[in-house]
Amino acid sequence: MEPRHYLQFKDFTREEYRHIFERTRWIKEKFKSYQQYWPLIDRTLVMIFEKASTRTRLSFEAGMQQLGGSAIYLNTRDSQLGRGEPVEDAAQVISRMSDIVMIRTFEQDIVERFAGSSRVPVINGLTNEYHPCQILADIYTFIEHRGDIRGKTVAWVGDSNNVCNTWLQAAEVFDFKVHVSTPPGYEVEPERAGVHGTHFEAFADPMDAARGAHLVTTDVWTSMGFEAENEERMRDFADWEVDVDMMKIARPDAVFMHCLPAHRGEEVAADVIDGPQSVVWDEAENRLHAQKALMEFLLLGRVDG
Repeated sequence: MEPRHYLQFKDFTREEYRHIFERTRWIKEKFKSYQQYWPLIDRTLVMIFEKASTRTRLSFEAGMQQLGGSAIYLNTRDSQLGRGEPVEDAAQVISRMSDIVMIRTFEQDIVERFAGSSRVPVINGLTNEYHPCQILADIYTFIEHRGDIRGKTVAWVGDSNNVCNTWLQAAEVFDFKVHVSTPPGYEVEPERAGVHGTHFEAFADPMDAARGAHLVTTDVWTSMGFEAENEERMRDFADWEVDVDMMKIARPDAVFMHCLPAHRGEEVAADVIDGPQSVVWDEAENRLHAQKALMEFLLLGRVDG
């Protein structure tokens, strides 16, 4: 059988996500009650990193071990991938020695090519274009705190980066609306985001984007790989900080999310990320539980527990 991969958020249907979220809830309850659950005993996850990571490495490595398997860390600087070995050749070898692969890299083309030559499931741990595992955890966190996200409004304030692109894909899968506000020159490109443009609206003023939103979210102004633009971005994004005033014009029960790491005083005010509407720590923890459910699904299919 051809392996199932997770390279973009739109790779799964709404019904498949509902199953994964139910498994996330069940697996999280097991974790919180210190009950052993080892469905992936003797399975091996290979984690390939070209970009630095804290949450991605920790959540996948701990998650695989908590499911009874083992995880192997590879950095492209320390492997033949970093010395020019073709991605397709590496995929052939690595997938013959492991059961599932997670890749965190720059171009989406790299994970697509790797998956095309892999005998096992491949997960996109982050690329310049998409970050599906982050939004998997984010939507689960919203459901955990506020219920069904269908029909709701998400305000994205800041750069139209990989996280933003993935929110746009999620909106089409789950039928909610994304209000996007970016500085001039940083607008969403629907084709690059892989969306039809039916579920988002662009706003020149970030306050207008946040008005009436159920969820307000943002990310750093300078993503990995764009460090040379940092000074210019600091100037361009100066009016796009999520602050207390912005949260006040969202719904009274709105929550704030950030995929982390965060820069207080830049893209988000300290009073917001550390305030009562912030769910960022639950959001970060849920990377662990959602990705365990994801790996279970890719390796074992639908499991009813």
